[in-house]
Amino acid sequence: MAKTVTKSAGKSAAKAKAKAAAKPAVKAAAKAAPKVAAKAAAKPAAQKPAPKTAKAKPAKKPALKLSMLKPSVNNMTVRVFARAAGFDAAETDAWGHTRSPEYLARNPAHLTPMIEDKGLPRGVLWESCAIMQYLANKHGLEKFYPKAPAKRAMIDSAMFYLIGTLYPYVARATYPALGFPQYAGEVGHSDAHPDKKSEAQKAAMAAIAEPLEVFHSFFRDGKPFIGGANPSIADIRLAATLEFLAVIDYPLPKWAQEYMAAIEKKLGKAYAEPAGDVRGYIAYVRSQAKASA
Repeated sequence: MAKTVTKSAGKSAAKAKAKAAAKPAVKAAAKAAPKVAAKAAAKPAAQKPAPKTAKAKPAKKPALKLSMLKPSVNNMTVRVFARAAGFDAAETDAWGHTRSPEYLARNPAHLTPMIEDKGLPRGVLWESCAIMQYLANKHGLEKFYPKAPAKRAMIDSAMFYLIGTLYPYVARATYPALGFPQYAGEVGHSDAHPDKKSEAQKAAMAAIAEPLEVFHSFFRDGKPFIGGANPSIADIRLAATLEFLAVIDYPLPKWAQEYMAAIEKKLGKAYAEPAGDVRGYIAYVRSQAKASA
């Protein structure tokens, strides 16, 4: 019994000593903890340098080889479109070279504007409307040529109506004044008396009003442009065509004047620069006519 008591007493004493020794250690640790935390907070955490972000390279403009004639509204059409669509167009003035063997080898129709593109079956393409349609399709330029069948049909209809109806009237009315050759089979191309040629020119001028009103009332139908809020390829073709009427002082209706001004404002330099070449040629022709009068 005595041994048991002694042992218990020994154990109790040992535990008391252990507790007594632990207390200062705990207190020291408690005191040290805030200091360690404060030091840790004072030192900024090591940060890895932020990875360098690569600068985004500007999108490369699609290249375009274009043979053109500056005084022509057909050529002006594609020149305006190429600029407005953001192409890096390399223009070659084909004045006096469209009948050369080299040009005819590529383009037996000897027409301008003409683009060169390896993706084309024969490497080249002419006709302004076909060029704009092709480039819009190839580069997904829905802003100028919508993919929705109904909207696209209206753009196509407006362009075909212009080429088939309005432009022939414009050509008959303006080509004599511009000094451009007349189409075979027409009075202007024949050896008819000058009075007959003048009558034909006046008749063509009078006929312009009807198809012009169709563009206003049907194709635009209250919209700013045929394409809606933005000019379409049909709008570019129409505005360029109307530029030629200045050579005969054609009295454009107010809506047509505002329409052309709106297109130039919307497209800016893309329109103004090519239009400047056409206007410059018209001014030259008119000055020559006054000088010889």
